[in-house]
Amino acid sequence: MPRKLCVLLPLFALAVFSFAQDSRHLTFHYGLTVKNLPAGKKVRIWIPAAQSDAYQEVKIVSAKGDLPLKETHESRFGNDIYFAEATSTTQPELHFDVEYDVVRHERVAQNPVPHVTATALTNKERQEDLQPDALVPITGLPADLAVKVTEGKTQPVDKARAIYDYVFTTMKYDKTGTGWGHGDVLYACDAKKGNCTDFHSLFIAMARSQGIPARFEIGFPLPPDKHSAEIAGYHCWSDFYIDGKGWIPVDISEAWKHPEKRDYFFGSHDVNRVQFSMGRDLRLNPPQDGKALNYFVYPYVEVDGQEYANVSLAFSFADVAATVAVK
Repeated sequence: MPRKLCVLLPLFALAVFSFAQDSRHLTFHYGLTVKNLPAGKKVRIWIPAAQSDAYQEVKIVSAKGDLPLKETHESRFGNDIYFAEATSTTQPELHFDVEYDVVRHERVAQNPVPHVTATALTNKERQEDLQPDALVPITGLPADLAVKVTEGKTQPVDKARAIYDYVFTTMKYDKTGTGWGHGDVLYACDAKKGNCTDFHSLFIAMARSQGIPARFEIGFPLPPDKHSAEIAGYHCWSDFYIDGKGWIPVDISEAWKHPEKRDYFFGSHDVNRVQFSMGRDLRLNPPQDGKALNYFVYPYVEVDGQEYANVSLAFSFADVAATVAVK
């Protein structure tokens, strides 16, 4: 028999052979440095922690820093957190690093072959996913828009698609000027532009106003055309819930960037992402002294009970090589 040769390939490259990528194996580095800390002050640091779910398998390779890291849990949305504190700072800088091993799986909840995680919402969960957020009203302008764009639709999934199409065709992915990036629905309605936060906040507001539970998820994008890279910023997306079907994913801003995938991103999430947290208006654990967080993907720091913004960030990833047997 001919000898088999083992070849190391990045897992992403396996897609070339199968013409579809249903998983991606990678390491993810989450680093931060709190800078120019005043001496003798109380400092508290909260860091979002990626966790496993039905669509990603997460292992902590290492979690270390200049202060001990304590694992905590935010109960409203189920987010995991690393927390560190010092009652009196002695160092001008504090550095932290978390290294993950992640396998991210494709989510396909619509066509061609649906794979939906069986789930049923409790009454409490349903109400949570139907209520407004501080910047996501479910009455007024977004509700009026939803009534208009869903006219004649009776099935919730058809209403959700009509809302998805409205956001896709009306919004422009544009990060110029001010006001974008906060997920402010009234801004999105007026400006008709923004980033992923604005796209999906508008979708969530309109869906909830029609009685369709919807939720906000946030993490980081993985470049599909690179095997390793630094990551400049976050990416977010959404799910909506249909009785008897479960949670159905959408990613309208990615569809806007890749219009040939418009149908795909209604009902699917690709492998090119890592999720870190869920929800808006977050109270952390232990509770922060400041106001509720709009969303939680970057670290949050307080010095003497006041938000402290002098934090540098370093995010990067690298695909993990897979062994492929070649005859």
